[in-house]
Amino acid sequence: MTLQLPPLSLYIHIPWCVQKCPYCDFNSHGQNGELPQQQYVDALLDDLKQDLAYVQGRKVHTIFIGGGTPSLFDASQIQRILEGAQALIPFDDNIEITMEANPGTLEHDDFSAYRAAGVTRLSIGVQSFSKEKLNLLGRIHNEDEAKVAAEKAKQADYLSFNLDLMHGLPNQSFDEAMHDIDTATALAPPHLSWYQLTIEPNTLFHSKPPQLPDDENLWQIYEQGQQRLAALGYEQYEISAYAKPGFQCRHNLNYWQFGDYLGIGCGAHGKITLPDSNRIVRTVKIKHPKGYLSADKYTFETTEVIEDDRPLEYLMNRLRLMTPIPKTEFEQRTGQSADVVKQGMQKSIERGLLTETTTHWHLTQKGHMFVNDLLSQFI
Repeated sequence: MTLQLPPLSLYIHIPWCVQKCPYCDFNSHGQNGELPQQQYVDALLDDLKQDLAYVQGRKVHTIFIGGGTPSLFDASQIQRILEGAQALIPFDDNIEITMEANPGTLEHDDFSAYRAAGVTRLSIGVQSFSKEKLNLLGRIHNEDEAKVAAEKAKQADYLSFNLDLMHGLPNQSFDEAMHDIDTATALAPPHLSWYQLTIEPNTLFHSKPPQLPDDENLWQIYEQGQQRLAALGYEQYEISAYAKPGFQCRHNLNYWQFGDYLGIGCGAHGKITLPDSNRIVRTVKIKHPKGYLSADKYTFETTEVIEDDRPLEYLMNRLRLMTPIPKTEFEQRTGQSADVVKQGMQKSIERGLLTETTTHWHLTQKGHMFVNDLLSQFI
């Protein structure tokens, strides 16, 4: 089989935060003095220039500006990034441009300024509407500021906005978790990311673990939360993502469908398909801001996804989505015949994790609950 070029996205990493949260394992750094905005944007655009060979004639159809807290940068600098990127790579006419932002008053500009700069979609890091839980999570905003942020996103005429919400928080009760969902949905976001707090290595929570809800409470929160969101018209299209019809995050869909993405900025990851040489490569950029800002070459590491690993890598991503898996997509994105996973798929069918048609594999309800068991068939 021949690899085919998938859609292309662009991820832009801005690594600074006001302060590091105790649960966060992302490449983020607490703000210490004035940020080097001009210098960093210059470096981002130089970084993108060095990756232009990976574009291979495609347009960028989604951009995600993540962090850190990108809204610590002035809207004028965000505009410089987007205009500079568009001068280097053509944008799709219907491009989705998402930027992460935190509620509160510490950002440089109002949300309307980022909309005018070219951002079409905002992702607001609320996490909880409980003062106690926000304090435990190290968040610097309060419940009222989170509500105001959502209202400002509506008023600024974004095409869509997302609220990030966590559950399974330290000592969180069922009622507290449902209150968060009810408060969030009352703000009518077109998209909601609702995911469980996990304790990750190299975080403060890992060295000093908080008391989390037990498995029985976690399951009750998850089950009832899903039902509540579904009743309000939010469709679960990915393990932790819920959207009103037509408001799925196209950037994240490209990740889970094993699409391509350039990654620029400190520690940013990229994944690129090279059909001419039958290769798929992953890139990682220099992680620390000091090293990144002083670099001549920004790529720290390039690794190849070998042919034998492609089916598992594809499935690890694609099984996050709730939709059936097209066999043609598997073949185009991995360069492998669907026959290479036939034995593992058959075992999964026998265990009730999958059903199969001539064109698709379909996860069953049991399959969605036991994705790791299904993936184990391909290791």
